[in-house]
Amino acid sequence: MNELGKAVVDQTGRALGPRALATRERLLEATLAELSVSSLRDLKVTDLVKRVGTSPATFYQYFRDVEEAVLQLATRASHEMPAIAELIDGDWSGAVGLDRARAITSAFIEHWDRHRAALRIRNTASDEGDLRFLAIRDEAMTPMLTAVSRQIVRYRGSSLAAGEHPGAAAAAIGAILERLASYHTELETMGVTRENLVETVARIVRKTITDES
Repeated sequence: MNELGKAVVDQTGRALGPRALATRERLLEATLAELSVSSLRDLKVTDLVKRVGTSPATFYQYFRDVEEAVLQLATRASHEMPAIAELIDGDWSGAVGLDRARAITSAFIEHWDRHRAALRIRNTASDEGDLRFLAIRDEAMTPMLTAVSRQIVRYRGSSLAAGEHPGAAAAAIGAILERLASYHTELETMGVTRENLVETVARIVRKTITDES
């Protein structure tokens, strides 16, 4: 079974047993490991199966190609997003709202730390127009952005400036979270600590949603 309780099947549609599931999982882990040192373009099936100690034929039993394995990794990452989106509903006023913004920012960064290689490829492929990766990205981010937009309407609906749109503001928050979560390790080499990042982004998020300083 996968994260959604559905049977995992091979390329012929046959449900996988425990041993096959374990092999498939090792191949996915090998894909993620290789992506940390290679680009998708340079990733080869032979490198993946060497890590696992199996054959190319076994890889192709579970995946059509390397991109499908990466799609599976990106899909798996997207299954974590509803839990982050749930953090958005609730009180955003005062100190409680700032604590909520900190929790969301921290959870988002941790999400990226767990799935960085797959998420970077997902976003790059989406930006380049790959509809498969774009669908996965939309599935992951849309519920979160919808929840943020809903809170902006709740707290600022009557005070939004002319031309300001809650959907656009929510998209800006999403872009900030994705970009900084993706590159926070690079920022840390410049003296920006994770605590700095969480506090700064949290205050931007809370300000955008409630207009509170």
